[in-house]
Order: sequence, then structure tokens, then C-alpha cells
Amino acid sequence: MPPKHDKSGSGGHRSGEQAGLDAAEQGGAPAAAGGALARAAALSWLDRLLPLWIAAAMVAGILLGNFAPGVRDALAVAHIAGVSLPIALGLWVMMWPVLTKVRYELLTRLLSSRAAALNFATSAALNWLLGPALMTALAWACLPDLPPFRSGVILVGLARCIAMVLIWNDLAGGDAELCAVMVALNSVLQIVLYAPLSIFYLQVVSRGAGASVGFWPVAKSVLLFLGVPLVAGVLLRVAIITTAGRRWFEERFMPFFGPWALIGLLYTVIVLFASQGQAIVSQLGNVARVAVPMLVYFLLMFGTSLAVAWALRMPYSYAVTQAFTAASNNFELAIAVAVGTFGVSSSEALAATVGPLIEVPALLALVYVALWVKRRWWDARDAELAAAPAAGSTAGAVK
Repeated sequence: MPPKHDKSGSGGHRSGEQAGLDAAEQGGAPAAAGGALARAAALSWLDRLLPLWIAAAMVAGILLGNFAPGVRDALAVAHIAGVSLPIALGLWVMMWPVLTKVRYELLTRLLSSRAAALNFATSAALNWLLGPALMTALAWACLPDLPPFRSGVILVGLARCIAMVLIWNDLAGGDAELCAVMVALNSVLQIVLYAPLSIFYLQVVSRGAGASVGFWPVAKSVLLFLGVPLVAGVLLRVAIITTAGRRWFEERFMPFFGPWALIGLLYTVIVLFASQGQAIVSQLGNVARVAVPMLVYFLLMFGTSLAVAWALRMPYSYAVTQAFTAASNNFELAIAVAVGTFGVSSSEALAATVGPLIEVPALLALVYVALWVKRRWWDARDAELAAAPAAGSTAGAVK
């Protein structure tokens, strides 16, 4: 029986998840393909149709912005750190369930397992060195004449995924525990690294072209829209698991709380597009161009990560976890920072909002690419590693 997911846009882990993955792998190539189809079928309808919901929210926002011009004034009734209160509430609702789901307790594995060093060093290099640099290069190559949109794309590239990567990793048969540890690590690192990297790529590398922003505005947005829900998520997670138990938390609470992340995302998208309704209609071509660097980024990061994992002789379950962790982005954070730093009516915020519309179908397609690569190359390699474990192999690095 394939694992079930929370009905949320952020994915999740349920009891027996790894057993389902192992069963699919043990059946060989046909079973792996069938397992992928079974997992995709088990994906909640909210997750499967996420691009449709986002597109519908965009259309609804554009219609509101064009036919109900008073909506924009209504959204500006109160502000928190320069962000209208209705938008701030949407951003918090969008982030809180995602950060409550993260298994922070697994971070202790970083301190107790020396063998995990290679996995986490590889992940850090892919996520925090290669990923931001590649997205910046693609943004400049594809959007040289659109500085604000380019800055929005760069912000997306700086935000490492902490949510839907759990879904892609599960569907592709990745290692659930390694993925959970990487998500927890990236959640913490983003608090420290996102603001300085934003300044580096927007101001130093890009020489401030099209984006004049200081460290504090970005840091304030990160603290407000990532730091606050992160602390709230940790406290809520600890409180519920301590009082009601982990099983109740995963099987009862998160299926209820998880969908609020999607509700917050769709609400935020509607508000963003309502505030820019007329401007969006006049620059649909520019919005479409934003999709190009993002799509190329997903493909290059995924392929490069698999190649690196192959060179390091990682087993498939670890390799595909590395690939999806590196290729995915935290579009919720990118939207929050773009809105908080540049304003709800900015082209930067609009570009960041396009992110999930492109990422979800692209990464779902890459799940099947990963399973094809597994059958074509990795099955034989994994059999060799299992028969005669090589010295220095990464297998079992987080076990």
C-alpha cells in the first residue's frame, strides 16, 4: 500500500512510509514504475492540482484588480513593517504549517554521525553555493532587460526548499530520513544565510542593477516571515508531540493543520495579483519570460546533483534526495521577502509568485525521470554496493 500524504501543499511523512518505498524498490524495474504511479495516485488532490489552484488564484486576483479597484485601498488599512496586515497574515498562515511539519529533532544526527559529513557537505555545496549562483546567472542570461523581474527570480533561487521536497523525495523513492534532516538544516540555515546572500547577489554580483536594497530590509523580512513562523512551528510541534504523542500529531493534527499552508498561499497569490491587476495585464509577456530561467534551473540543478551523487558513489535513495533538495525552492519565503522588501505591487513580488506555477509540474515530471535513471543506471550500481560495500561509501550515512 503506498504511503498517504497530508492533504496540504507541503507534503508530509506518515507511518510505514519507508516500508512502502522499500517494497517498490524490491520489485525491480516494473515494480518501481508501478510504485511511482501508485504514489502519484496516493498524492492528495490538493497536491496534484496545485498548479491549477495557483493559476485560478492568479486569474481571480487579476479580475479583482481590474473590476474591483477599491480592493487595493482596502488592503492598505494597516501595516506591519511596511507590509499590509492582510498580506502579512496570509504570509504567516502560508509558512506556519510548513515549519511545524519539519522534523527538527533529527538535527542531532549531525552531531552524532561522522559518516553523515559527506552527505551534508554535498547538500550545502549544492544548495548554498551552486544553486544561488546558477539561478543568478540564468536570471541575467534570460532577463537582462527586466531588472525587477530578474531580482525576483534571484530571490527564488536563494530560497532553499523546506516543504514540497518531502513529496518529490517520497514519490521518487528517496531516503525519507536524510530528506527530513536536510529540510531541518535548510530551515535553520535560511535564517542566517538568506539576507547576506540576497545582498551579495543583488548588490555585489549584480552591482545593484535594478535593485537598491539594504541588508536590514531583507533581514527584517526574513525574521518576520520566516523567523516568527519557525519559532511558532517549533513550539507548536514540541507542545503537541509532548502532550498528545507523535502519532496523533502526524495522523490527526497535521492532516488538519497542513492544508492551511495552501490556503495561505492561494490567499496571498490572490491579494498579490489583485494589487497588480492592471499592471499584470499590460505585461503578460514579461511574466511568461520569468518561467524560462526557472525551468532551466530545475533541469540543470537536478541533472548536476545526480551527476555529483553518481561520482561520489551514493546509493540511489541518497542521490535522488540530494537532487530534489537542490532543485526545489522555498517559493513561500521568496514571495514573503519580495513583498516585505519591495512591496506588494512590485515586479519582484510578481516574479516570485510565478515560481510555484512552474516548479510543481516541472518537479513532478522529474520524479519519473529519476525513476527511469534508477532503472537505467542505479539499480546495477546499488546491487554492487550491497554485495561488496565499498570503503567510504555513503550508504547508511544517517542511519
